[in-house]
Amino acid sequence: MDKILKVLGKKGVVIIPYEIRKELGYNYNDVISFTPRRDGSIIIRKEELCDNCIDAEDETMTLEGFLDALNEDEQRDALVHLTTLWAERRKDRKR
Repeated sequence: MDKILKVLGKKGVVIIPYEIRKELGYNYNDVISFTPRRDGSIIIRKEELCDNCIDAEDETMTLEGFLDALNEDEQRDALVHLTTLWAERRKDRKR
């Protein structure tokens, strides 16, 4: 595959080209991590959110599937955490 160039948008958004997502097996709702390296490159990888998921053989688990598998207390904690992050970002945008 040849090099593909993309422009970084105003909000820091870059769309991973379809060809790359397909080749790497990235799907909607996958969790992707970005790890900067000293040489200026970045390691991008799909993350697994749990070590002992209900169905360890299911490699297609979505974020919603992961959240649905949490117990009620874990879901509440995730909701509080995400709501706080969302509110902080909205507050920062209004400044």
